[in-house]
Amino acid sequence: YFRNEGSLTSTLRTLLFFTALMITLPVGLYFSSKAYIFEGTLGMSNRDSYFYAAIVAVVTVHVVLALFVYVAWNEGTRQWREGKQD
Repeated sequence: YFRNEGSLTSTLRTLLFFTALMITLPVGLYFSSKAYIFEGTLGMSNRDSYFYAAIVAVVTVHVVLALFVYVAWNEGTRQWREGKQD
């Protein structure tokens, strides 16, 4: 019972961490890349910077999702191995 509770807590902590990343990272990178990289450094127009900043945000979402799947897969494999040894 206690082992199952620990794995549930670990799983919930992982889910909350990636949920926070999914909310903050794409939004933060969208606005910061639009203002500082595309408009500030590269001197793009307002319309073009919206487009490229959106691409950065979408790529960020995909990276966070891939990282979540990787961590969840490894966590599930580790828990399966630990349960099998008992």
